[in-house]
Amino acid sequence: MTTRTDRVTAHDGSFDVRLWLPDAGSGPGILLVQEIYGVGPYIEKVALDLAARGYVVGAPDLFWRLRPNWQGEHTPEGTQAALGLAADFDFAQGVADCALTVAHLNALPEVRGGIGTLGFCLGGSIGYMLATQVEPAAVLSFYGSAVPDATGLMDRIDAPLLLVFGGSDPYIRRDRVAVVEQAAEGRPNVVVHVEEEAGHAFHNSEAPMFHHPEAAGRTWQIALAFLDEHLPARP
Repeated sequence: MTTRTDRVTAHDGSFDVRLWLPDAGSGPGILLVQEIYGVGPYIEKVALDLAARGYVVGAPDLFWRLRPNWQGEHTPEGTQAALGLAADFDFAQGVADCALTVAHLNALPEVRGGIGTLGFCLGGSIGYMLATQVEPAAVLSFYGSAVPDATGLMDRIDAPLLLVFGGSDPYIRRDRVAVVEQAAEGRPNVVVHVEEEAGHAFHNSEAPMFHHPEAAGRTWQIALAFLDEHLPARP
């Protein structure tokens, strides 16, 4: 496995995209969209897992206009700092940066077999919105807080879509998750998975205050099966 950092040009500057390449040297691409903590240890851990499974993974630095390559600590203090930075984040610009990153991945000779998207928290919301503009082979959105208020956009998403939530998430109440479940009914391309005992960011093994190991393990297997079905890394 090798890693490198590419630069992608936007209308107002350029930003880093960290890349993880599988041992085979090529494979399907995955746009990995960060949480509010930036492209830090948790995102790297997810990327390493996916690259080991044969994917070319690209994670753009979404906070580059505010604090390039910033990484927040998974502590109460670090969370407050991350929330403060996220409050100044231009969401629409973030979606646009991700669209540019998808185009960049598409142009790489190492990417073969399509591109999917995977986002957590902030990234889960961005990935969902991005799917209305581009059509990845698969879209995986983990606890995107913008999703419940934007269920009408499902009409514009044709790609296979996996929406993951925690049923005990204080930031996305269970009744708001129910709105998503209702909107997904009858849509063959949409799967909603709810871990009832888990809260927000329950997959984040770098954040003890959020991590729910059992729910994380179950959900990751569901996510991998979803990728295997819609964006297989190996024949």
